[in-house]
Amino acid sequence: MATDTRLKESLNSITEAIVETYTECSRINHLGHQPLPSKDGVLEILGDLSEVIYPGFGRRQGLHIGNVEYYVGNLVDSLHDRLTQQIARALRHDLCQESPHTDFEALAQKKAIEFLKRLPGIRNVLDLDVAAAFRGDPAAKSHHEIIFCYPGLEAITVYRIAHELLNLGVPYIPRMMTEVAHSKTGIDIHPGANIGESFFIDHGTGVVIGETCQIGAGVRLYQGVTLGALSFQKDAEGELVRGTKRHPTLEDDVIVYANATILGGNTTVGARAVIGSNVWLVQSVAADMVVVLEKPALRLKGAIQPDQAWAYQI
Repeated sequence: MATDTRLKESLNSITEAIVETYTECSRINHLGHQPLPSKDGVLEILGDLSEVIYPGFGRRQGLHIGNVEYYVGNLVDSLHDRLTQQIARALRHDLCQESPHTDFEALAQKKAIEFLKRLPGIRNVLDLDVAAAFRGDPAAKSHHEIIFCYPGLEAITVYRIAHELLNLGVPYIPRMMTEVAHSKTGIDIHPGANIGESFFIDHGTGVVIGETCQIGAGVRLYQGVTLGALSFQKDAEGELVRGTKRHPTLEDDVIVYANATILGGNTTVGARAVIGSNVWLVQSVAADMVVVLEKPALRLKGAIQPDQAWAYQI
């Protein structure tokens, strides 16, 4: 059956109604401004950074010490150009009102160059993260398996990239990057968190690490762990107070098992402490302590008869 072209006459009025909301709901428009950073562009940058950080594991095979410098050199040159473009867009959008005469391309280039200089340091820390994963997981057969297969390492890699950009004063892009990893791995790490070396997330799905978390070296988390805020302070006008420490501190070599929740900016888990599964923690714990729930009691019943099964249905 053919469509009724007469119904299309209403499309003009539909369009007008939509456009009217662009004035009323201006918070969700971006009209009359310079371009924002591109989500596709940021995703491409992450792909090339992965090639630089983990050469031979991704798009290009057959790399060796004789040709890797040429390959990485081309990537770094391209990354310079695209990082400069995307950072300039982010800076211009964030700062154009207060600094309209700033050369945002020049400022962005300086930040892009400084970020690229930090890539060797990022690789050094990630090398320790891979080693920590291998030590912490008896199921891991090799370091290569961890790089190929572990979502925890992927999320940590993106976090470490985004964290350096955030420290350089780059807006928007760090959070865009960590949300890419969040959507792919189910692991939500805010780029503002401070996380030490030899960090390992096992399994990973459902892990949440808040913006003001302080995490020491050698920390291990399991799936479903939340390091979150206990409550949100508000000012006299009822607006949220920003910029305060809202999330917990985990000192060196802490282990937090599956589905534990640790909340509050004043909550500190001391070095080498172990937090058991399903624990809800809103107070500090001294070093070397073990925190577990009391062992639940199981009730075992006899076999269910077919004519009684309905009683056990949810």
